[in-house]
Amino acid sequence: MNRSEAKKIFEPRRSHFSKVSILLMAVGFCLCCMMVPAMPAQSANPSAADDLPALIRISTPLAFCGESVPLHMRDVRERQERELLISLGNRPQVILWIKRSGRYLPHIEKALKENGMPDDLKYVAIAESALRIHAGSVKGAKGIWQFMEPTGVRYHLKVNGNTDERLGFFAATGAALNYLKELYALFGSWTLAAAAYNMGESGLKAEMLVQKVDNYYQLYLPLETQQYLFRILSAKLILSNPERYGFHLTAEDLYGPELFDQIEVTCSQDTPIQLIAQAAKTYFKVIKDLNPEIRGYYLSEGTHRVLIPRGSTDGFQDRFATLSNQWLADKKNNSYVVKKGDNLSSLAEHFNVPLPALLIWNRISAKKQISPGDRLVIFPNSTP
Repeated sequence: MNRSEAKKIFEPRRSHFSKVSILLMAVGFCLCCMMVPAMPAQSANPSAADDLPALIRISTPLAFCGESVPLHMRDVRERQERELLISLGNRPQVILWIKRSGRYLPHIEKALKENGMPDDLKYVAIAESALRIHAGSVKGAKGIWQFMEPTGVRYHLKVNGNTDERLGFFAATGAALNYLKELYALFGSWTLAAAAYNMGESGLKAEMLVQKVDNYYQLYLPLETQQYLFRILSAKLILSNPERYGFHLTAEDLYGPELFDQIEVTCSQDTPIQLIAQAAKTYFKVIKDLNPEIRGYYLSEGTHRVLIPRGSTDGFQDRFATLSNQWLADKKNNSYVVKKGDNLSSLAEHFNVPLPALLIWNRISAKKQISPGDRLVIFPNSTP
């Protein structure tokens, strides 16, 4: 039977079947409609967290560091509502704010209290970095408090090839509070101090001079700075009453503070962080996470204060001394003198080690040209 003949035989039946099927489906649908009670429209009773117009409505006075926010001004209210909507539009990010707050805000709150500074300043860290230790900006700012390098150095943060204390939570928090304190002394207002923290004190002073205005809410500033304080206030509104905005987290949901001990480590030369991890009976990653200010894989020559997991100080110095001596001996025993025709890739292949490991051991880049007579450290491949 060819295709055209089959079509003639089956087409009428298929057409009849289709009509019957449609009729049965229509009857079934009517029966279902009669049996199932009508559901109310979802929009008739939205949950509090979904009622955005109600959520951004601020009916009580709002202040930053005790300084009133003039919500009666139309553009001020609009700017505040805009930033609050933007924050609420990224609910996963807000959940992370709240969870991270358990790890970082207690220390910031304590430091603010000890310095006699307003508690609201803790929300600056959220606006700057969402409480991310490794946050970075396209302009080069780094850390929870987003210090640019010159400003960080001015406030005694060490920034060099081995260390970047802008990433160290405790050091950077102390520097940020000192900076904010000086900005307040300069401008006489925490609101203006926050604006200056964002755009720099020179830029803010220039705008105030040219515009002859000393009120943040009446100044025409770079758009980022015009939004900045309202971003801080949005964090304050949400974290002060997360349930109102639909965030129901318990104390167990929050990330707790890191538990650590601080030790003093003296290195006779640049020393692998892995030795510190072994001496602390932990892993390389743990030491890096506790000390994000340490760059790369080595602790530079000299004396350092290093955070290690709580409870691992007993016997640390003895273990570290033993491991350091063993490492120095291993370096000597695994020294290779470069020969004519050698290059980094061929040596890595010859010794069956990854090229990146060879570069880390010798603290060189892949672009380095090696010459006969150079010495390289090449440890045997002992990958777990």
